[in-house]
Parts: sequence; structure tokens; C-alpha cells
Amino acid sequence: MKNPVIPYGLIAVLGIIAVIIFSFLGVQNRADITSENNNDNNEPTEISLEDAEEIYQNKCASCHGDDLAGDDNTPGLTEVGSKLSEEEIETIINEGQGNMPAGMATPEEAKILGEWLVEEYN
Repeated sequence: MKNPVIPYGLIAVLGIIAVIIFSFLGVQNRADITSENNNDNNEPTEISLEDAEEIYQNKCASCHGDDLAGDDNTPGLTEVGSKLSEEEIETIINEGQGNMPAGMATPEEAKILGEWLVEEYN
């Protein structure tokens, strides 16, 4: 009579070896990906006033509307530049106000948006 444990033992050993190999490959890939990301992050990305409308479309338009008009739940921004200073707008973007959560944009983006809203909608 054959011993049925031997094939199962062989399968288990092969499975353990496969797990070790795949783990090693995964660690190597993770190191490569991390290295690539670190190289990308070392390049400073500067944003300027010309980027403000794109930032608005990506971060703000979903609530305040493409035309800055707002709706029943969010205020319109077409006159915000005449009511608030750049710093006040920046603070609201960074810290939130009412239903608007904090941190919808980076501090640098908030500064650009504040400047843009005051310049364009004053």
C-alpha cells in the first residue's frame, strides 16, 4: 500500500518554496517602485496663477459648479473676491467652513485659488 502523505508533503514543500520566491519578487518590486516614486517626488512642481482654473475644476467645481454659481447647498463664488481677502479665502479652503471640509486642496493650491478668486471675481 502506498503512503498517501508523501504526495501531500511534496505539494506542501513546493507551495512553501513558491511563496518564498513570490515574496522575494514582491519585495524587489516594492523597492523598485518606492525608488521610482522618490525620484519623481524630488522634482518640485510649481503651480502658478495660470493653473488656478484647472485646480478649481479638479477640486471645487463638483460642489460649487463649473460656473462658480453654487447651488442650494453650496455658496456661489462669483462675488467672493469682493467680499473676502486672498488670505480669508485661503483659510477657508485650508480649514473648511460650514459644509466644506478642510483640506480640499493643498496649501499651495489654496493660495493660488485665493489669489485667482480675488483677481478674477472682485
